[in-house]
Amino acid sequence: MVRMALDEDAPWGDITSQALIPETARVKAELVAREDGVLCGEDLFAAAMRLTDAAIATSFHAHDGESFSKGDVLASVAGPARGVLQAERVALNFVQRLSGIATMTARYVAETAGTKARIVDTRKTTPGLRVLERYAVRCGGGVNHRFSLSDAVMAKDNHLAVLGASLGEAVAVARKTLPHTTHIEVEIDRLDQLDEVLAAGVDTIMLDNFSIEDMQVGVARIAGRAKVEASGGITLDRIAAIAATGVDVISVGALTHSVRALDLGLDFAAG
Repeated sequence: MVRMALDEDAPWGDITSQALIPETARVKAELVAREDGVLCGEDLFAAAMRLTDAAIATSFHAHDGESFSKGDVLASVAGPARGVLQAERVALNFVQRLSGIATMTARYVAETAGTKARIVDTRKTTPGLRVLERYAVRCGGGVNHRFSLSDAVMAKDNHLAVLGASLGEAVAVARKTLPHTTHIEVEIDRLDQLDEVLAAGVDTIMLDNFSIEDMQVGVARIAGRAKVEASGGITLDRIAAIAATGVDVISVGALTHSVRALDLGLDFAAG
């Protein structure tokens, strides 16, 4: 992924640095936090430097999953100036985005303290970067949902619309062909769907876009017979109330699809 990003950014080299910077010039630089956050992406940052020029040395003073404050020096870089300048944007793009995801995840996790709810991600990730973005969720204290469509059955409204069957019938169809080890989850958007899903014996029931009051009712009626996942309309200002209903899992698409890159900068000094 880092090689692809470097090739995209400088397919025939950095002509600006080649034209302006002497080949023998060296530089020292520091990765500095412009705001508080949680770090993620140190290996990617270092790889961007190393793959651009093996003579560049990168040393991190904070590590993935660790919190930091505005003004902290997170890493030091030293080496040929041309190489550092060429690698700078790719290195920052990775660490800024992934640290943004880790930081947002940590905020959601903090709001669920004292409850059993786990904050999990979704498949709403940047195409091709899912493995990195989900790693960032873990660095922020979250947990990963199914990684791909191949990992578990999750019957949602569109599946049922195509199938033209009830929830119970859909689960029965699935069980005829699936190994006994395959996890089955079904999404519902109304409480009156609950009894049929429970009777089908699914592993997880997703309460999609439920009010807090209906979540409380749903959790009480499920009574431990299946895992309960809350999804849809999950925002930071509602997360504590949702966790307090007793759900087991809260899936938050915003962790990856709406995150803001964290403000980190690479400050240069003459080498």
